[in-house]
Amino acid sequence: MESSCIKFSDLPDEILMIIFKKLNNLDVLYSLQGVNQRLNKFIQDRIFTSRLTFVKWLSDHFLDLICCDIIYNRFCLQILPEIHHNIRWLDLESTSMKHVLCAARYPNLHSLGLYNIHEKSLQYLLTDQNLSSCMFKKQIKTLLITIDNNRAMLDTVVNIVDDILTVFTSLNDLILYESFYKNRLRLFFHNPPSPRFRSSTLRKLNIRLQCMSDCLYLLDGRFDQLQTLHVDLINLCNSKGIQNHKDLPNLKDFSLSSNVEGDTYSETILPLLSRMSNLEALSLYFAVCVNEKFIDGNHLMNDIIDYMPWLNHFSFYIRSVMHLRNPINLPSTKDIQSTFVNFSNHTIISYVDYFQKAEQGQCHIYSYPSFTPYYNSISNNFPGGLFKHVRAISLYDEHPFEHEFFLQIVHSFPSMEKLTLTNREPQNGKQLNNNNNNKNLSIIEYSYLHELIIIDVHSDYIEEFLVDTKTYFSKDIFLSINYESLKYVTHNFTRDDTRINCAKINELELFPASQCTNVLGDYFPNANLCFLEQ
Repeated sequence: MESSCIKFSDLPDEILMIIFKKLNNLDVLYSLQGVNQRLNKFIQDRIFTSRLTFVKWLSDHFLDLICCDIIYNRFCLQILPEIHHNIRWLDLESTSMKHVLCAARYPNLHSLGLYNIHEKSLQYLLTDQNLSSCMFKKQIKTLLITIDNNRAMLDTVVNIVDDILTVFTSLNDLILYESFYKNRLRLFFHNPPSPRFRSSTLRKLNIRLQCMSDCLYLLDGRFDQLQTLHVDLINLCNSKGIQNHKDLPNLKDFSLSSNVEGDTYSETILPLLSRMSNLEALSLYFAVCVNEKFIDGNHLMNDIIDYMPWLNHFSFYIRSVMHLRNPINLPSTKDIQSTFVNFSNHTIISYVDYFQKAEQGQCHIYSYPSFTPYYNSISNNFPGGLFKHVRAISLYDEHPFEHEFFLQIVHSFPSMEKLTLTNREPQNGKQLNNNNNNKNLSIIEYSYLHELIIIDVHSDYIEEFLVDTKTYFSKDIFLSINYESLKYVTHNFTRDDTRINCAKINELELFPASQCTNVLGDYFPNANLCFLEQ
């Protein structure tokens, strides 16, 4: 019996198409472009060439996929000129942007994703005459930009957006966001924006702003065709008292989120929502202080939904906080949940916490599955669940958090980048675990955590995060902590089982201000030290 050998090129068209779809587009193009006419026909199909992504997302940043000049030259001199007419979307990192954009004419290019953009590359993008004249002004409809974390650029974001709107005159969608929560890049108007800060073509805007005043500026008519607005606010205050009461009939999709409690909900957010009578999709993710009554299903129905007859999608996470002036007849979790009987098409989760020492109560209400980026003041009453989109959380209770609670938190918030903890109660299970040398504990891995704030805590929680038999960190952690508590837990910076995690700290913020010693520097060999007054 004769043996047979089937070559790759002998495979039927259907099998080749299945194989190519499983591979990265860039790998397919680089490896097979020019091998023969049959393969060229396949890999130059629009399925593989309409969107080319030259970047890859790692744990905390974007990486350029083209790693050497040889690959750059092959793409820019041979591959891109061959397929340029098929390309509709390019995703580029700052270092490769200029090479790829200048490699060919892209007559059908309508979308750009630009990552890790810094001041020099942005200046090139906006001022190069060849690019501006032949492509940007007439073709680009969608622009997605992540700007490198450069504090020198924070105060120039308004100018950046202004320049973008000036150059990309046909822009429909503008998305400005950061890949890393800690960057906190935001647009802030020190004064009312200039009259030229406007667009008659923009239909979608996704942006981070400083406060509600900046949001009101964007909705004063300068973007009169805007249909979708997604806003993340640094705070919810309206510090400038802007009087803006015009209806917003074109707005169809509105999202508002913030990671800081606001106390002007009735004065700012509700009046803004009342102007959006034609909304079809609404997302609200924030925490507010209330005086006499928690925000519940009745409030959402009577004060928001009933004013939006076209609304067909409503996603929310709202935490309302109330001072306990009268601790009698306080609503229970069951009472709050009963107000959502008319939300039959949604899964709604609610629960209440009462903190007697703080004389405070809070009520969490949210639709599930949840798309909120923040989840704060989580107590032991947390019902669990999966929150893939949450990047920042805070934990607070007047009862202790045990090790198993932190394990539940990691499972519920797999994308968590920032964690703030407040709890002065000692752990009940610590003594038992110490007697067993922590052998019964599962090591908790915080895969994406980069910012840890544990200032107002019992020392047990410092051990919970710094002892390597309890917690595993990735590298490059920002840690904010009380100096004396840290000194106590690390046995005056000599303790061995906290050395591994302390070596992963790259920024250490200590309260209160104190003297920096050589011992402290040796114990945190990779950290920039900062002492702050409380």
